[in-house]
Amino acid sequence: MDNTLYYGDNLEVLRESIPDESIDLIYLDPPFTPSVDYNILFKTPTGEAPKAQLDAFVDTWHWSDVSARAFDDVLESGTEVALLLRSLRNFLGDNAMMAYLSNMAVRLIELHRVLSSTGTIYLHCDTTASHYLKILLDGIFGPTNFRNEISWKRSQPKSHAKVNFPNSRDILLRYTKTSKAIFNKIYKEHDPEYIKKFYRFTEPDGRRYRLGDITNPNKNRPNLTYEFLGVTRVWRWTKDRMQEAYDKGIVVQTKPGAVPQGKRYLDEMPGNPITDDWDDIEHLHGSSNESLGYPTQKPLSLLERIINVSSEAEDIVLDPFCGCGTTIHAAEKLNRKWLGIDVTHHAIEIIENRFKEAFNNNNFTVIGRPSDINAAHDLAKRDKYQFQWWATWLIGAQAYRGNKKGSDRGIDGLRFFKNGPKGTGMVIISVKGGENIGPHMIRDLRGVVERESAELGIFVTLTSPTQHMIREAASAGFVNTAHGKFPKIQITTIDDLFNGKMPEVPPSYAVSTIKEVKRKADNKQGEFFFEFPGGKTPDKNITKIENIKSRIS
Repeated sequence: MDNTLYYGDNLEVLRESIPDESIDLIYLDPPFTPSVDYNILFKTPTGEAPKAQLDAFVDTWHWSDVSARAFDDVLESGTEVALLLRSLRNFLGDNAMMAYLSNMAVRLIELHRVLSSTGTIYLHCDTTASHYLKILLDGIFGPTNFRNEISWKRSQPKSHAKVNFPNSRDILLRYTKTSKAIFNKIYKEHDPEYIKKFYRFTEPDGRRYRLGDITNPNKNRPNLTYEFLGVTRVWRWTKDRMQEAYDKGIVVQTKPGAVPQGKRYLDEMPGNPITDDWDDIEHLHGSSNESLGYPTQKPLSLLERIINVSSEAEDIVLDPFCGCGTTIHAAEKLNRKWLGIDVTHHAIEIIENRFKEAFNNNNFTVIGRPSDINAAHDLAKRDKYQFQWWATWLIGAQAYRGNKKGSDRGIDGLRFFKNGPKGTGMVIISVKGGENIGPHMIRDLRGVVERESAELGIFVTLTSPTQHMIREAASAGFVNTAHGKFPKIQITTIDDLFNGKMPEVPPSYAVSTIKEVKRKADNKQGEFFFEFPGGKTPDKNITKIENIKSRIS
Protein backbone atom coordinates (compact mmCIF):
# COMPACT_ATOMS: atom_id res chain seq x y z
CA MET A 1 0.00 0.00 0.00
CA ASP A 2 1.47 3.34 -1.10
CA ASN A 3 1.51 6.48 1.03
CA THR A 4 -1.76 8.19 0.18
CA LEU A 5 -3.53 11.39 1.10
CA TYR A 6 -7.30 11.27 0.59
CA TYR A 7 -9.36 14.41 0.12
CA GLY A 8 -12.93 13.70 1.18
CA ASP A 9 -15.26 12.39 3.89
CA ASN A 10 -13.34 9.76 5.86
CA LEU A 11 -16.45 7.60 6.20
CA GLU A 12 -16.73 7.29 2.43
CA VAL A 13 -12.99 6.70 2.04
CA LEU A 14 -12.97 4.02 4.74
CA ARG A 15 -15.92 2.19 3.19
CA GLU A 16 -14.79 2.42 -0.41
CA SER A 17 -10.99 2.35 -0.36
CA ILE A 18 -9.53 0.67 2.74
CA PRO A 19 -9.63 -3.16 3.03
CA ASP A 20 -10.36 -5.19 6.15
CA GLU A 21 -7.51 -5.54 8.68
CA SER A 22 -5.05 -3.60 6.51
CA ILE A 23 -4.01 -0.93 9.05
CA ASP A 24 -1.52 -1.46 11.87
CA LEU A 25 -2.00 1.76 13.85
CA ILE A 26 -4.77 4.37 13.92
CA TYR A 27 -4.53 7.78 15.52
CA LEU A 28 -7.46 10.15 15.33
CA ASP A 29 -8.02 13.59 16.77
CA PRO A 30 -11.57 14.33 15.58
CA PRO A 31 -12.64 17.97 15.47
CA PHE A 32 -14.32 19.12 18.60
CA THR A 33 -14.92 22.46 20.29
CA PRO A 34 -13.92 22.30 23.94
CA SER A 35 -14.15 26.08 24.24
CA VAL A 36 -17.91 25.96 23.76
CA ASP A 37 -19.83 26.07 27.02
CA TYR A 38 -20.36 22.48 28.20
CA ASN A 39 -24.11 22.98 28.61
CA ILE A 40 -24.48 24.29 25.07
CA LEU A 41 -23.65 20.81 23.75
CA PHE A 42 -26.78 19.41 25.33
CA LYS A 43 -29.27 21.90 23.92
CA THR A 44 -31.90 20.42 21.60
CA PRO A 45 -32.42 21.93 18.13
CA THR A 46 -35.38 23.87 19.57
CA GLY A 47 -33.47 24.97 22.67
CA GLU A 48 -32.61 28.53 23.48
CA ALA A 49 -28.83 28.36 23.32
CA PRO A 50 -27.53 31.73 22.07
CA LYS A 51 -26.87 31.43 18.35
CA ALA A 52 -23.53 33.22 18.60
CA GLN A 53 -22.27 30.54 20.98
CA LEU A 54 -23.37 27.75 18.69
CA ASP A 55 -21.97 29.12 15.44
CA ALA A 56 -18.42 27.85 16.01
CA PHE A 57 -19.68 24.39 16.87
CA VAL A 58 -22.40 23.66 14.35
CA ASP A 59 -20.05 23.86 11.38
CA THR A 60 -18.71 20.47 12.39
CA TRP A 61 -21.22 18.71 14.64
CA HIS A 62 -24.92 19.49 14.99
CA TRP A 63 -28.03 17.35 14.95
CA SER A 64 -29.17 17.20 11.34
CA ASP A 65 -30.09 14.76 8.59
CA VAL A 66 -26.41 13.79 8.40
CA SER A 67 -26.16 12.84 12.07
CA ALA A 68 -29.57 11.13 11.91
CA ARG A 69 -28.32 8.98 9.00
CA ALA A 70 -25.15 8.17 10.95
CA PHE A 71 -27.32 7.08 13.89
CA ASP A 72 -29.44 4.87 11.60
CA ASP A 73 -26.31 3.34 10.04
CA VAL A 74 -25.09 2.31 13.48
CA LEU A 75 -28.45 0.73 14.33
CA GLU A 76 -28.38 -1.19 11.05
CA SER A 77 -24.82 -2.41 11.69
CA GLY A 78 -26.05 -5.15 13.99
CA THR A 79 -23.24 -4.47 16.45
CA GLU A 80 -23.51 -4.19 20.21
CA VAL A 81 -22.76 -0.50 20.02
CA ALA A 82 -26.20 0.00 18.41
CA LEU A 83 -27.84 -0.68 21.76
CA LEU A 84 -25.43 1.68 23.48
CA LEU A 85 -26.02 4.48 21.01
CA ARG A 86 -29.80 4.09 21.24
CA SER A 87 -29.59 4.32 25.02
CA LEU A 88 -27.40 7.42 24.79
CA ARG A 89 -29.91 9.09 22.49
CA ASN A 90 -32.71 8.34 24.93
CA PHE A 91 -30.59 9.93 27.65
CA LEU A 92 -29.11 12.91 25.79
CA GLY A 93 -31.78 13.75 23.23
CA ASP A 94 -31.08 15.22 19.79
CA ASN A 95 -28.35 17.78 20.33
CA ALA A 96 -24.78 18.62 19.38
CA MET A 97 -23.28 16.03 21.71
CA MET A 98 -25.50 13.27 20.32
CA ALA A 99 -24.63 14.32 16.77
CA TYR A 100 -20.93 14.09 17.64
CA LEU A 101 -21.34 10.61 19.15
CA SER A 102 -23.44 9.31 16.23
CA ASN A 103 -20.91 10.54 13.67
CA MET A 104 -18.05 9.10 15.71
CA ALA A 105 -19.74 5.72 16.25
CA VAL A 106 -20.33 5.05 12.57
CA ARG A 107 -16.68 5.88 11.84
CA LEU A 108 -15.29 3.87 14.75
CA ILE A 109 -17.11 0.80 13.43
CA GLU A 110 -15.24 1.19 10.14
CA LEU A 111 -11.94 1.86 11.91
CA HIS A 112 -12.38 -1.38 13.87
CA ARG A 113 -12.95 -3.21 10.60
CA VAL A 114 -9.77 -1.95 8.94
CA LEU A 115 -7.52 -2.43 12.00
CA SER A 116 -5.27 -5.51 11.91
CA SER A 117 -5.25 -8.20 14.60
CA THR A 118 -2.03 -6.73 16.01
CA GLY A 119 -3.22 -3.16 15.64
CA THR A 120 -3.89 -0.34 18.09
CA ILE A 121 -6.13 2.71 17.97
CA TYR A 122 -5.55 5.97 19.86
CA LEU A 123 -8.52 8.33 20.06
CA HIS A 124 -7.49 11.83 21.13
CA CYS A 125 -10.23 13.86 22.80
CA ASP A 126 -10.86 16.27 25.64
CA THR A 127 -12.59 15.62 28.94
CA THR A 128 -15.93 16.96 27.69
CA ALA A 129 -16.76 13.78 25.75
CA SER A 130 -14.11 11.23 26.74
CA HIS A 131 -16.50 9.25 28.98
CA TYR A 132 -19.06 8.86 26.18
CA LEU A 133 -16.39 7.92 23.65
CA LYS A 134 -15.04 5.29 26.00
CA ILE A 135 -18.48 3.69 26.17
CA LEU A 136 -18.61 3.62 22.36
CA LEU A 137 -15.13 2.11 22.13
CA ASP A 138 -16.06 -0.53 24.71
CA GLY A 139 -19.05 -1.45 22.57
CA ILE A 140 -17.03 -1.66 19.34
CA PHE A 141 -13.64 -2.99 20.45
CA GLY A 142 -14.78 -4.80 23.59
CA PRO A 143 -14.05 -3.83 27.21
CA THR A 144 -11.25 -6.40 27.42
CA ASN A 145 -9.38 -4.59 24.65
CA PHE A 146 -9.25 -1.31 26.54
CA ARG A 147 -5.59 -0.70 27.37
CA ASN A 148 -5.08 2.83 28.69
CA GLU A 149 -6.66 6.18 29.32
CA ILE A 150 -3.64 8.38 28.77
CA SER A 151 -3.58 11.91 30.13
CA TRP A 152 -1.50 14.42 28.16
CA LYS A 153 -0.72 17.80 29.65
CA ARG A 154 -1.56 19.96 26.64
CA SER A 155 -1.22 23.41 28.22
CA GLN A 156 -0.30 25.32 31.32
CA PRO A 157 -3.22 25.90 33.72
CA LYS A 158 -5.15 29.07 32.98
CA SER A 159 -5.47 31.46 35.91
CA HIS A 160 -8.85 32.85 34.81
CA ALA A 161 -10.84 29.76 35.89
CA LYS A 162 -13.10 30.88 38.72
CA VAL A 163 -15.47 28.03 39.62
CA ASN A 164 -13.51 24.99 38.37
CA PHE A 165 -10.00 23.64 38.61
CA PRO A 166 -8.20 24.81 35.44
CA ASN A 167 -8.27 22.16 32.72
CA SER A 168 -4.84 21.55 31.23
CA ARG A 169 -5.03 18.01 29.85
CA ASP A 170 -6.32 15.97 26.93
CA ILE A 171 -7.27 12.30 26.94
CA LEU A 172 -5.97 9.57 24.63
CA LEU A 173 -8.07 6.40 24.75
CA ARG A 174 -5.97 3.40 23.69
CA TYR A 175 -7.67 0.22 22.49
CA THR A 176 -6.37 -2.82 20.62
CA LYS A 177 -8.04 -5.21 18.20
CA THR A 178 -6.84 -8.28 20.11
CA SER A 179 -4.45 -9.26 22.89
CA LYS A 180 -1.70 -9.74 20.27
CA ALA A 181 -1.20 -6.03 19.68
CA ILE A 182 2.28 -4.58 19.22
CA PHE A 183 3.55 -2.74 22.29
CA ASN A 184 7.13 -1.55 22.53
CA LYS A 185 7.69 -0.45 26.10
CA ILE A 186 9.47 2.88 26.41
CA TYR A 187 11.36 4.55 29.22
CA LYS A 188 12.59 7.96 30.18
CA GLU A 189 15.90 8.68 31.83
CA HIS A 190 16.17 8.40 35.58
CA ASP A 191 15.96 11.67 37.42
CA PRO A 192 19.36 12.54 39.00
CA GLU A 193 17.67 13.04 42.37
CA TYR A 194 16.04 9.64 42.07
CA ILE A 195 19.40 8.03 41.34
CA LYS A 196 21.00 9.83 44.26
CA LYS A 197 18.24 8.72 46.61
CA PHE A 198 17.78 5.09 45.62
CA TYR A 199 21.03 3.95 43.95
CA ARG A 200 23.11 4.79 46.98
CA PHE A 201 25.69 2.00 46.76
CA THR A 202 28.65 1.55 44.45
CA GLU A 203 30.96 -1.34 43.63
CA PRO A 204 34.71 -0.78 43.81
CA ASP A 205 34.67 -0.17 40.05
CA GLY A 206 32.09 2.61 40.50
CA ARG A 207 29.08 0.63 39.32
CA ARG A 208 25.97 1.97 41.10
CA TYR A 209 23.30 -0.31 42.55
CA ARG A 210 20.42 -0.43 44.99
CA LEU A 211 19.22 -3.25 47.24
CA GLY A 212 15.80 -4.72 46.55
CA ASP A 213 13.40 -7.28 47.97
CA ILE A 214 13.93 -10.88 46.81
CA THR A 215 11.08 -12.51 48.74
CA ASN A 216 8.10 -13.97 46.90
CA PRO A 217 4.77 -12.13 47.01
CA ASN A 218 3.00 -15.51 46.85
CA LYS A 219 3.28 -16.95 50.34
CA ASN A 220 1.85 -20.36 49.41
CA ARG A 221 5.00 -21.73 47.73
CA PRO A 222 6.35 -24.65 49.82
CA ASN A 223 9.13 -25.42 47.32
CA LEU A 224 10.45 -21.85 47.68
CA THR A 225 10.19 -21.72 51.48
CA TYR A 226 13.50 -22.36 53.15
CA GLU A 227 16.14 -20.91 55.47
CA PHE A 228 18.92 -18.84 53.96
CA LEU A 229 21.63 -17.05 55.97
CA GLY A 230 19.60 -17.74 59.10
CA VAL A 231 16.35 -16.20 57.73
CA THR A 232 13.32 -18.26 56.69
CA ARG A 233 11.11 -16.74 54.02
CA VAL A 234 9.27 -17.61 50.82
CA TRP A 235 11.95 -16.62 48.31
CA ARG A 236 11.73 -15.70 44.64
CA TRP A 237 14.33 -18.29 43.62
CA THR A 238 15.12 -21.91 44.41
CA LYS A 239 17.73 -22.55 47.08
CA ASP A 240 20.37 -23.57 44.52
CA ARG A 241 19.82 -20.41 42.47
CA MET A 242 19.86 -18.30 45.64
CA GLN A 243 23.21 -19.79 46.65
CA GLU A 244 24.63 -19.18 43.18
CA ALA A 245 23.54 -15.52 43.31
CA TYR A 246 25.08 -15.16 46.77
CA ASP A 247 28.37 -16.65 45.59
CA LYS A 248 28.42 -14.09 42.75
CA GLY A 249 27.85 -11.23 45.16
CA ILE A 250 24.39 -10.44 43.79
CA VAL A 251 22.66 -11.35 47.08
CA VAL A 252 23.93 -9.65 50.22
CA GLN A 253 23.09 -9.58 53.91
CA THR A 254 23.80 -6.15 55.36
CA LYS A 255 24.13 -7.50 58.93
CA PRO A 256 23.62 -10.82 60.76
CA GLY A 257 19.92 -11.67 61.02
CA ALA A 258 18.87 -9.14 58.38
CA VAL A 259 16.73 -10.33 55.47
CA PRO A 260 19.02 -10.89 52.47
CA GLN A 261 18.50 -8.50 49.54
CA GLY A 262 19.41 -8.49 45.87
CA LYS A 263 21.55 -5.97 44.02
CA ARG A 264 19.89 -4.07 41.17
CA TYR A 265 22.44 -2.27 39.03
CA LEU A 266 21.62 1.11 37.52
CA ASP A 267 23.22 0.25 34.19
CA GLU A 268 20.84 -2.71 33.83
CA MET A 269 17.77 -0.56 34.29
CA PRO A 270 16.47 0.98 31.02
CA GLY A 271 15.02 3.94 32.88
CA ASN A 272 11.69 4.85 34.39
CA PRO A 273 8.78 3.32 32.45
CA ILE A 274 6.54 5.86 30.75
CA THR A 275 3.19 5.75 32.53
CA ASP A 276 -0.27 6.79 31.39
CA ASP A 277 0.41 10.33 32.63
CA TRP A 278 2.28 12.11 29.82
CA ASP A 279 3.48 15.37 31.29
CA ASP A 280 6.89 15.27 29.60
CA ILE A 281 5.83 16.26 26.07
CA GLU A 282 5.66 20.01 25.70
CA HIS A 283 2.62 21.44 23.92
CA LEU A 284 3.13 23.70 20.93
CA HIS A 285 3.56 27.43 21.47
CA GLY A 286 2.78 30.03 18.86
CA SER A 287 6.49 30.77 18.55
CA SER A 288 7.42 27.11 18.05
CA ASN A 289 9.27 26.24 14.84
CA GLU A 290 6.79 23.41 14.37
CA SER A 291 3.73 25.64 14.53
CA LEU A 292 1.82 25.97 11.27
CA GLY A 293 -0.91 28.17 12.69
CA TYR A 294 -3.30 25.22 12.70
CA PRO A 295 -5.55 25.54 15.77
CA THR A 296 -5.54 21.86 16.81
CA GLN A 297 -1.98 21.01 15.79
CA LYS A 298 -0.23 18.51 18.08
CA PRO A 299 3.54 18.31 18.69
CA LEU A 300 5.49 15.92 16.50
CA SER A 301 7.03 14.25 19.57
CA LEU A 302 3.58 13.17 20.78
CA LEU A 303 2.89 11.28 17.57
CA GLU A 304 6.41 9.89 17.43
CA ARG A 305 5.88 8.33 20.86
CA ILE A 306 2.60 6.74 19.80
CA ILE A 307 4.08 5.37 16.57
CA ASN A 308 7.21 4.02 18.27
CA VAL A 309 5.18 2.27 20.96
CA SER A 310 2.48 0.68 18.80
CA SER A 311 4.03 -0.09 15.42
CA GLU A 312 7.14 -1.41 13.68
CA ALA A 313 9.05 -0.18 10.63
CA GLU A 314 7.04 -0.47 7.39
CA ASP A 315 3.74 -0.82 9.29
CA ILE A 316 0.80 1.21 7.98
CA VAL A 317 -0.42 4.19 10.02
CA LEU A 318 -3.81 5.81 9.40
CA ASP A 319 -5.07 9.22 10.51
CA PRO A 320 -8.68 9.72 9.34
CA PHE A 321 -8.77 13.35 10.54
CA CYS A 322 -5.24 14.25 9.49
CA GLY A 323 -5.56 18.06 9.61
CA CYS A 324 -2.16 19.64 9.16
CA GLY A 325 -0.46 16.22 8.88
CA THR A 326 1.48 15.74 12.12
CA THR A 327 0.66 12.01 12.24
CA ILE A 328 1.78 11.28 8.71
CA HIS A 329 4.83 13.52 9.16
CA ALA A 330 5.87 11.40 12.15
CA ALA A 331 5.10 8.19 10.23
CA GLU A 332 7.26 9.30 7.30
CA LYS A 333 10.08 10.28 9.64
CA LEU A 334 9.96 6.89 11.42
CA ASN A 335 9.88 4.80 8.23
CA ARG A 336 6.23 3.79 8.41
CA LYS A 337 3.78 3.69 5.54
CA TRP A 338 0.76 5.92 5.98
CA LEU A 339 -2.70 6.98 4.88
CA GLY A 340 -4.21 10.36 5.73
CA ILE A 341 -7.77 11.59 5.17
CA ASP A 342 -9.17 15.09 5.48
CA VAL A 343 -12.32 16.78 4.26
CA THR A 344 -10.73 20.19 3.61
CA HIS A 345 -8.56 21.19 0.71
CA HIS A 346 -6.75 23.57 3.05
CA ALA A 347 -5.40 20.59 5.01
CA ILE A 348 -4.18 18.85 1.86
CA GLU A 349 -2.37 22.02 0.80
CA ILE A 350 -0.72 22.44 4.21
CA ILE A 351 0.49 18.82 4.18
CA GLU A 352 1.98 19.14 0.70
CA ASN A 353 3.89 22.25 1.75
CA ARG A 354 4.91 20.59 5.02
CA PHE A 355 6.40 17.56 3.26
CA LYS A 356 8.28 19.72 0.78
CA GLU A 357 9.88 21.60 3.64
CA ALA A 358 10.54 18.61 5.93
CA PHE A 359 11.51 15.93 3.39
CA ASN A 360 12.07 17.87 0.17
CA ASN A 361 9.58 15.62 -1.59
CA ASN A 362 5.93 14.83 -2.11
CA ASN A 363 6.35 11.11 -2.66
CA PHE A 364 2.72 10.28 -2.06
CA THR A 365 -0.52 10.10 -3.97
CA VAL A 366 -3.41 12.54 -3.50
CA ILE A 367 -6.81 10.98 -4.18
CA GLY A 368 -10.10 12.87 -4.31
CA ARG A 369 -8.86 16.22 -5.57
CA PRO A 370 -10.68 17.18 -8.80
CA SER A 371 -8.69 16.16 -11.85
CA ASP A 372 -11.23 16.94 -14.58
CA ILE A 373 -14.08 19.33 -15.22
CA ASN A 374 -16.79 16.87 -14.13
CA ALA A 375 -15.09 16.37 -10.76
CA ALA A 376 -14.80 20.14 -10.39
CA HIS A 377 -18.54 20.53 -10.99
CA ASP A 378 -19.21 17.82 -8.41
CA LEU A 379 -17.08 19.55 -5.79
CA ALA A 380 -18.74 22.92 -6.44
CA LYS A 381 -22.17 21.35 -5.89
CA ARG A 382 -21.10 19.53 -2.71
CA ASP A 383 -19.21 22.34 -0.99
CA LYS A 384 -18.73 25.75 -2.58
CA TYR A 385 -16.22 26.83 0.07
CA GLN A 386 -13.97 23.83 -0.54
CA PHE A 387 -14.34 24.52 -4.25
CA GLN A 388 -13.07 28.08 -3.63
CA TRP A 389 -10.09 26.74 -1.66
CA TRP A 390 -9.25 24.26 -4.40
CA ALA A 391 -9.62 26.74 -7.27
CA THR A 392 -7.44 29.27 -5.44
CA TRP A 393 -4.76 26.63 -5.00
CA LEU A 394 -5.06 25.62 -8.66
CA ILE A 395 -4.32 29.17 -9.74
CA GLY A 396 -1.23 29.33 -7.52
CA ALA A 397 -2.61 31.72 -4.92
CA GLN A 398 -3.19 31.63 -1.18
CA ALA A 399 -6.74 31.16 0.04
CA TYR A 400 -8.02 34.12 2.01
CA ARG A 401 -8.85 32.40 5.29
CA GLY A 402 -9.09 35.29 7.68
CA ASN A 403 -12.88 35.42 7.63
CA LYS A 404 -15.71 33.08 8.49
CA LYS A 405 -17.92 31.74 5.74
CA GLY A 406 -20.07 34.37 4.11
CA SER A 407 -17.97 37.40 5.06
CA ASP A 408 -15.02 37.36 2.64
CA ARG A 409 -15.89 40.82 1.26
CA GLY A 410 -15.24 39.66 -2.30
CA ILE A 411 -11.80 38.14 -1.64
CA ASP A 412 -11.38 34.38 -2.09
CA GLY A 413 -7.64 34.32 -2.63
CA LEU A 414 -4.51 36.47 -2.64
CA ARG A 415 -1.27 36.38 -4.58
CA PHE A 416 1.73 38.63 -3.98
CA PHE A 417 4.65 39.69 -6.10
CA LYS A 418 7.70 41.91 -5.82
CA ASN A 419 6.86 45.20 -7.46
CA GLY A 420 10.20 46.96 -7.52
CA PRO A 421 10.33 50.33 -5.71
CA LYS A 422 6.57 50.14 -5.10
CA GLY A 423 7.15 47.26 -2.69
CA THR A 424 4.71 44.35 -2.57
CA GLY A 425 2.14 44.00 -5.32
CA MET A 426 -1.15 42.20 -4.74
CA VAL A 427 -3.51 40.15 -6.91
CA ILE A 428 -7.06 39.50 -5.64
CA ILE A 429 -8.80 36.27 -6.63
CA SER A 430 -12.58 35.86 -6.87
CA VAL A 431 -13.95 32.34 -7.45
CA LYS A 432 -17.46 31.44 -8.66
CA GLY A 433 -18.66 27.84 -8.94
CA GLY A 434 -22.27 28.54 -9.85
CA GLU A 435 -24.00 28.51 -13.20
CA ASN A 436 -25.40 32.05 -13.01
CA ILE A 437 -22.61 34.52 -13.64
CA GLY A 438 -22.73 37.95 -15.22
CA PRO A 439 -20.95 41.26 -15.82
CA HIS A 440 -22.00 42.62 -12.42
CA MET A 441 -19.58 40.13 -10.84
CA ILE A 442 -16.74 41.58 -12.88
CA ARG A 443 -17.73 45.07 -11.77
CA ASP A 444 -17.79 43.84 -8.16
CA LEU A 445 -14.26 42.42 -8.48
CA ARG A 446 -13.04 45.65 -10.04
CA GLY A 447 -14.47 47.54 -7.08
CA VAL A 448 -12.70 45.23 -4.61
CA VAL A 449 -9.38 45.67 -6.43
CA GLU A 450 -9.73 49.44 -6.24
CA ARG A 451 -10.89 49.38 -2.62
CA GLU A 452 -7.90 47.30 -1.54
CA SER A 453 -5.41 49.22 -3.76
CA ALA A 454 -4.45 45.95 -5.42
CA GLU A 455 -2.76 45.85 -8.81
CA LEU A 456 -4.73 43.01 -10.42
CA GLY A 457 -7.92 40.99 -10.09
CA ILE A 458 -8.56 37.45 -11.35
CA PHE A 459 -12.09 36.12 -11.80
CA VAL A 460 -12.10 32.29 -11.76
CA THR A 461 -15.26 30.64 -13.04
CA LEU A 462 -16.46 27.09 -13.55
CA THR A 463 -18.66 28.09 -16.49
CA SER A 464 -17.71 30.05 -19.59
CA PRO A 465 -17.94 33.83 -19.31
CA THR A 466 -20.39 35.81 -21.43
CA GLN A 467 -19.27 38.35 -24.01
CA HIS A 468 -20.60 41.11 -21.73
CA MET A 469 -18.32 39.84 -18.94
CA ILE A 470 -15.32 39.75 -21.27
CA ARG A 471 -15.99 43.33 -22.41
CA GLU A 472 -16.45 44.47 -18.80
CA ALA A 473 -13.07 42.99 -17.84
CA ALA A 474 -11.36 44.56 -20.85
CA SER A 475 -12.75 47.99 -19.96
CA ALA A 476 -10.60 48.00 -16.79
CA GLY A 477 -7.52 48.50 -18.97
CA PHE A 478 -3.95 47.62 -18.05
CA VAL A 479 -1.64 48.14 -15.10
CA ASN A 480 2.12 48.71 -15.18
CA THR A 481 4.24 46.64 -12.78
CA ALA A 482 7.94 46.01 -12.30
CA HIS A 483 7.42 42.93 -14.49
CA GLY A 484 5.65 44.68 -17.34
CA LYS A 485 2.08 45.56 -18.34
CA PHE A 486 -0.81 43.26 -17.45
CA PRO A 487 -4.62 43.34 -17.90
CA LYS A 488 -6.01 44.76 -14.65
CA ILE A 489 -9.04 42.43 -14.55
CA GLN A 490 -8.81 38.96 -16.07
CA ILE A 491 -11.21 36.06 -16.43
CA THR A 492 -10.06 32.44 -16.38
CA THR A 493 -12.07 29.24 -16.36
CA ILE A 494 -11.38 26.00 -14.54
CA ASP A 495 -11.17 24.34 -17.94
CA ASP A 496 -8.43 26.83 -18.90
CA LEU A 497 -6.48 25.92 -15.77
CA PHE A 498 -6.81 22.18 -16.44
CA ASN A 499 -5.39 22.83 -19.91
CA GLY A 500 -2.43 24.77 -18.52
CA LYS A 501 -3.68 28.23 -19.56
CA MET A 502 -2.87 30.47 -16.59
CA PRO A 503 -3.74 34.15 -16.10
CA GLU A 504 -1.16 36.78 -17.04
CA VAL A 505 0.27 37.85 -13.70
CA PRO A 506 3.71 38.76 -12.36
CA PRO A 507 5.70 35.88 -10.82
CA SER A 508 4.79 35.35 -7.17
CA TYR A 509 7.25 35.08 -4.31
CA ALA A 510 9.00 31.73 -4.73
CA VAL A 511 7.94 30.06 -1.51
CA SER A 512 5.40 32.48 -0.13
CA THR A 513 3.29 31.34 2.75
CA ILE A 514 0.60 33.05 4.69
CA LYS A 515 0.48 32.36 8.39
CA GLU A 516 -2.26 33.33 10.72
CA VAL A 517 -1.14 34.59 14.09
CA LYS A 518 -3.05 33.15 17.00
CA ARG A 519 -5.42 35.62 18.51
CA LYS A 520 -4.46 37.20 21.76
CA ALA A 521 -7.02 37.19 24.52
CA ASP A 522 -7.21 40.97 24.52
CA ASN A 523 -7.23 41.35 20.75
CA LYS A 524 -10.56 40.43 19.15
CA GLN A 525 -9.43 41.80 15.82
CA GLY A 526 -6.64 39.29 15.40
CA GLU A 527 -3.43 39.73 13.44
CA PHE A 528 -2.33 38.67 9.98
CA PHE A 529 1.08 38.76 8.39
CA PHE A 530 2.77 37.49 5.29
CA GLU A 531 6.06 35.68 5.40
CA PHE A 532 8.44 35.26 2.51
CA PRO A 533 11.92 33.81 2.12
CA GLY A 534 14.16 35.86 4.36
CA GLY A 535 11.46 36.83 6.84
CA LYS A 536 8.34 38.97 7.07
CA THR A 537 7.65 41.63 4.50
CA PRO A 538 9.39 44.89 5.42
CA ASP A 539 7.18 47.62 6.87
CA LYS A 540 7.67 49.81 3.80
CA ASN A 541 6.09 47.08 1.63
CA ILE A 542 3.10 46.43 3.80
CA THR A 543 0.87 49.38 2.92
CA LYS A 544 -1.62 47.43 0.81
CA ILE A 545 -1.64 44.49 3.20
CA GLU A 546 -2.70 46.83 5.98
CA ASN A 547 -5.76 47.69 3.91
CA ILE A 548 -7.17 44.18 4.33
CA LYS A 549 -5.79 43.49 7.81
CA SER A 550 -8.68 45.22 9.55
CA ARG A 551 -11.19 43.06 7.69
CA ILE A 552 -9.87 39.79 9.06
CA SER A 553 -11.98 38.54 11.92
